[in-house]
Amino acid sequence: MRLSQMLLVTLRNEPSDAEIPSHKLLIKAGYIHRIGSGIYTYLPLMWRVIQKIAQIVREEMNITGAQECLLPQLQPANLWKESGRWDAYTKAEGIMFTLTDRKKYDLALGPTHEEVITTVARDIICSYRQLPICLYQIQTKFRDEIRPRFGLMRGREFVMKDAYSFHANQESLKASYQNMHVAYSNILRRIGMAFQSVQADSGSIGGSGSQEFMILAETGEDEVLYTEDGKYAANLEKAISLPVNAETSTFTNCGKQKTPSADTVEKLCNLLKCSPTQVLKNVLYEITYNNETTVLVLVSIRGDQQVNDIKLQNELTKIAPQYRAKTIILMKKTDAESQVKWAAKSLPLGYIAPDLEDNYIDSRKQVNSKFLRLIDKTAIDLKDFITGANEPGYHILGANWGEQFKRPIAVVDLRKAKKGDYAVHDPHQTLQSARGIEVGHIFQLGIKYSQVMKATYTNQEGKEEPLWMGCYGIGVSRLAQAAVEQSNDKDGIIWPVAIAPYHVIICIPNMNNDKQVETAEKLYIELNKAGIETLIDDRKERAGVKFKDADLLGIPYRIITGKSLVNNKVELVKRENKEAYEFAIQEVVVVLKNWIREALD
Repeated sequence: MRLSQMLLVTLRNEPSDAEIPSHKLLIKAGYIHRIGSGIYTYLPLMWRVIQKIAQIVREEMNITGAQECLLPQLQPANLWKESGRWDAYTKAEGIMFTLTDRKKYDLALGPTHEEVITTVARDIICSYRQLPICLYQIQTKFRDEIRPRFGLMRGREFVMKDAYSFHANQESLKASYQNMHVAYSNILRRIGMAFQSVQADSGSIGGSGSQEFMILAETGEDEVLYTEDGKYAANLEKAISLPVNAETSTFTNCGKQKTPSADTVEKLCNLLKCSPTQVLKNVLYEITYNNETTVLVLVSIRGDQQVNDIKLQNELTKIAPQYRAKTIILMKKTDAESQVKWAAKSLPLGYIAPDLEDNYIDSRKQVNSKFLRLIDKTAIDLKDFITGANEPGYHILGANWGEQFKRPIAVVDLRKAKKGDYAVHDPHQTLQSARGIEVGHIFQLGIKYSQVMKATYTNQEGKEEPLWMGCYGIGVSRLAQAAVEQSNDKDGIIWPVAIAPYHVIICIPNMNNDKQVETAEKLYIELNKAGIETLIDDRKERAGVKFKDADLLGIPYRIITGKSLVNNKVELVKRENKEAYEFAIQEVVVVLKNWIREALD
């Protein structure tokens, strides 16, 4: 391709609406163009990158025996209502675009396709003889992000590969799950990226087990906790650990003490000169289920720990049937403003004790009349602890379970693991932290969807059973930007060879020099004939402009038909490290073939 004929405009200034390096570089280098909030055009260079990633994904999926198909983007709402996820996606997360057609039917643009594929399986799969089977697609998905940001990392539409497998039993599902783990690892290795697979929360997709594939990058939105022995890695939402031991309390005599202006753990510890590990803090949450039932949840946790909202939400979703509900549509901490809607009297915020009385709740205001009380495992063994006194400006010092406070029944893991905690599998190992970009996620769905949507098959004994399902997603467009986030320098993008839009760019320093132009044109023809994808910068620009643009575009190898021509040689530059070499013109094709082959091995 000739740069003079390509739709390409590079920028010299930083785009004002971009926050992270990859987003800035893709705009500056003319790979993407913003159309609206979270909506981008993939310009020619970017589309070549995305096609290459998609082809690698396609090849690895085909190796597993998965079959490619194409599912509809427009989905009937009744399928989502049948699965019970309509409220979760339209009210709780609010990420699904919905619309009503001229016949007044509710529809949605698919952020995911579990309901559609389960319907396909229900209608077509009837016998164990058809199992196992896996279908996948590569297409555009939609999410109504509240705050789109970071370019393609969190856009409102994106290209994704999602696959769904169907099985006769759990053993078959686990085998497919492991095959997909291998396939995803192969995809990322072939692309040329540093990654980590981690244990993950299944979120609104559901299922028993899941793993995320993280591209390691300092600006990643997700935190990964891992051990140096390589035996444990999980994202922050899912991670478990053993906290550091609590310090022994010096408050051995129980009593109420005045603690003015100490409505946070930090202020309290500064006032009392104590460790936050000696404090029991009580955090009040308001939960609204999909049937509009509001439940007030009091969480007791050690003062040096933070509540993991995902773990809390999972626990509360488990007990949703107790309140005749299916899912949570709103979860937030109580504040002075929100308590007005349900409180019978003013709450002692910042001074709450674990025995906060239920009479603080005004049962006339459509709120469950009792506090749901949960305690984190870190708090159950505290002795002589400090906690609120249910009175502003006062705390109880030297309290104990079974004495001043009734020992709670519901003991659960609600804490957020953090760097420095001890590993559960080996307390001699401490958790380390890294930043990552989630690019893939695989799930063991089990029978969650097939059971509720009545997708069954007939087994060898002639009995109907629900299909076992797996789900496997990888972000194709997100991978493209993640590659840039992981590999760039002050001058621009450094594409891995496997997904670079072109392998080589030929720069002609002086378009008025016949020798430079003739040599470049000859190499351009020879390289393309040899299967080496080549750009030629034949624009009438200064040499400095061409070299800057070559660095910015990130093409792996650059040929310069410049001063070396006096010796019948050209200069070859590796974009990765800017190492420059001189080779005879007749050697260039062989050299580049070898370089490319080595990079792809």
